[in-house]
Amino acid sequence: MANVTFKGNAVTLLGNEVKVGDKAPDFSVLANDMSAVTLENTKGQVRLITSVPSIDTGVCDAETRRFNEEAQKLDNVKFLTVSVDLPFAQKRWCAAAGIENVQTLSDHRDLSFGKAYGVAIEELRLLARAVFVVDSSDTVTYVEYVSEATNHPNYEAALEAVKQAK
Repeated sequence: MANVTFKGNAVTLLGNEVKVGDKAPDFSVLANDMSAVTLENTKGQVRLITSVPSIDTGVCDAETRRFNEEAQKLDNVKFLTVSVDLPFAQKRWCAAAGIENVQTLSDHRDLSFGKAYGVAIEELRLLARAVFVVDSSDTVTYVEYVSEATNHPNYEAALEAVKQAK
């Protein structure tokens, strides 16, 4: 498993670490309208999927805003951000932040995404910060488990991986 810290303290990640070349694991999370969303809902598209501890924190806010801006520049790419925040809180935050190009998804029910992608933090019941690029045939083409969950991901590397994915 990836070694991750949260505010300098080592944490335990539940699930299986995802690696480049793996078939993207399926998951079931909730959209802001409480409807179920799975990997199948975005089949045939390139996806940039981020997991964040909480949309209401500074780094998560900045990250989601950055990917929202970048999403405007890319066609046929779906940007998804998953956290354990409640769908109501995500919807409120998106409205206040003007987020229209990133779909926020809630993993609060059963950590389906967190466990499938190896980002569920056992001690905190939050998700570690990570970025995954999944191509249109559901193959993982890029993975970054951010070693310190309160740090930013490598935006440039993730965006380059999205541009290279088919």
